[in-house]
Amino acid sequence: MTEWVGQTLGHAPRDPALFERALTHSSRGGTHYERLEFLGDRVLGLVVATWLFELFPSEPEGKLSRRFNALVSGGTCAEVGRTLGVGGQVILGKQARDDGAADSDNVLGDIVEALIGALYLETGLEGATAFIRRAWGERVSTRDKAPQHPKSALQEWAASRNRKSPVYELKGRTGPHHAPRFLVEVSIPGVGEASAEGLSKQEAETLAAKALLEKVK
Repeated sequence: MTEWVGQTLGHAPRDPALFERALTHSSRGGTHYERLEFLGDRVLGLVVATWLFELFPSEPEGKLSRRFNALVSGGTCAEVGRTLGVGGQVILGKQARDDGAADSDNVLGDIVEALIGALYLETGLEGATAFIRRAWGERVSTRDKAPQHPKSALQEWAASRNRKSPVYELKGRTGPHHAPRFLVEVSIPGVGEASAEGLSKQEAETLAAKALLEKVK
């Protein structure tokens, strides 16, 4: 965990327990990430607001607010978390792991904010700012609405074309009990289907929805 934090956040933890707490879900019991998430959410907001203020000096408040809301949304934080590989580091209770919490937008987004909170405590605003600007990257200038989850996007695509709702079917489960892999197929009658494999049923459904979206679009 310490090595991953150093490589991912660009900072070798002085207090590894702080970052372990940032990666620990409440389902595990004991100390978890929620207080750090509270702090990190505020730090992220300040850094992003300052960044936008500097980057777009002529934009009105309304446009800046739309950009800000998109960049600090749970969906964008989760997207950043997936890019960083946060899902592989999350410390979960058994039931939450079986339910696919490691690929949940809510969990991934919250943990990214908790990691920002932990980084802020050890490096101050300067260190947190450097990480956020690096991790968010080009999103700051290209995003003015929150990203949509693939399952929601596929549902909307079908509804807008008067098609039946997507149907998800578990096609198989392989691997040992502690590290299963799930194969899921999603189909829209009269349109097509796509399959994908994931470390949880939820992840497999998400990847299958993404694959079918790419096919139909």
